[in-house]
Amino acid sequence: MNTKTWTDIKDSVYGKKGTNRRDELEREVESFKIGLLLKKAREEKKLTQQQLGDIVEKKRTYISRVENNGSNLTLRTLFDIVEKGLGGKVKISIEV
Repeated sequence: MNTKTWTDIKDSVYGKKGTNRRDELEREVESFKIGLLLKKAREEKKLTQQQLGDIVEKKRTYISRVENNGSNLTLRTLFDIVEKGLGGKVKISIEV
């Protein structure tokens, strides 16, 4: 049986780590994860997108876009949503 790992599949479809296409995929995955984390936190606080948007002075449609794809989210807005809107703290790690 010839089974492939998820890494093998990503390597063959998107290229090895360090290639432009693979790096873009990795960024998109991280952006998606940020959106999911924000949505989960909002739901745990029992807030609607509209309520969260009102707290952080953003439109509901913006909150929806962030939750569905965390890209194009500034750090300032991320901090506002998490700290001001959800009462949490942002932790960021960087790998080099």
